[in-house]
Amino acid sequence: MSEQRYRVVINDEEQYSIWPESRENPAGWRDAGRSGPKDECLAYIEEVWTDMRPASLRRSMAESPSE
Repeated sequence: MSEQRYRVVINDEEQYSIWPESRENPAGWRDAGRSGPKDECLAYIEEVWTDMRPASLRRSMAESPSE
């Protein structure tokens, strides 16, 4: 039995997930350029997804004046 392969996917809010390679990406998600065994995909996400805030929140906070 072969090991299940996954791909890393990302949405418009720059949130990451993994998805089975054999399935079409879920609506609203696109390939993030990495695929492989589950543990490798999760390690990649841990490395690159350093700010868990959605992109819209990060933009909003950057535009707001500091108090």
